[in-house]
Order: sequence, then structure tokens, then C-alpha cells
Amino acid sequence: MNIVTFGEFEEKYIDPKHKVTHFHSGCEDQSADVAVIDINTIFDFEENKTKACKDKYISLAIIDDESDYDAFKNFGIDAWIQRDELSEFNSLLNLIEKKFLS
Repeated sequence: MNIVTFGEFEEKYIDPKHKVTHFHSGCEDQSADVAVIDINTIFDFEENKTKACKDKYISLAIIDDESDYDAFKNFGIDAWIQRDELSEFNSLLNLIEKKFLS
């Protein structure tokens, strides 16, 4: 699965079987299956998602608190994970791959 991150993200949470690219490092080929964003990158994502993501993709937001969730719900985000639960990130990716992208 191809993953694009729009903000700083530690790749240690992602299984090496997935390809991870940071948007600002050159992901404009419409190849991402999953876009990882946070509250600081939502507008960057909105402006560039058509450049980085396939037609069928999942947006995954990392939230820090309840106010982040409230802000994201107006953008049609597909999945959320709290920053303090990032150790479960790969499990969420596996679920996304099985349920939404197969």
C-alpha cells in the first residue's frame, strides 16, 4: 500500500511492506492509497490531495484532542487515530487495507 504523509510522522509505526512518502519530498504522482494528516496539515492536504492520492483513497487523521476531531469532521476524513495510540497505527492500516481498499 502506498502512504503519503503531509506532516511529520515517525515511520516506525508503519510496517515496512508499505511504501511511505512525505508529500513535500515529492509525492505528486497520484499513487497514494492512504493520506496521513494532522490538524496542522489539513489545508495542505485539501489543496494537494488530487496530486498525491489515487481516485480511491483513505484519509487518516491523527488527532491530539477533541477539538481536532471537531475540526476534521467538516472535511470528510475517513479514519482517525489519537496520537497517544500510534502504536496501533499499523493495525489500523491493515484494517483499512482489508475493508476499504480491496
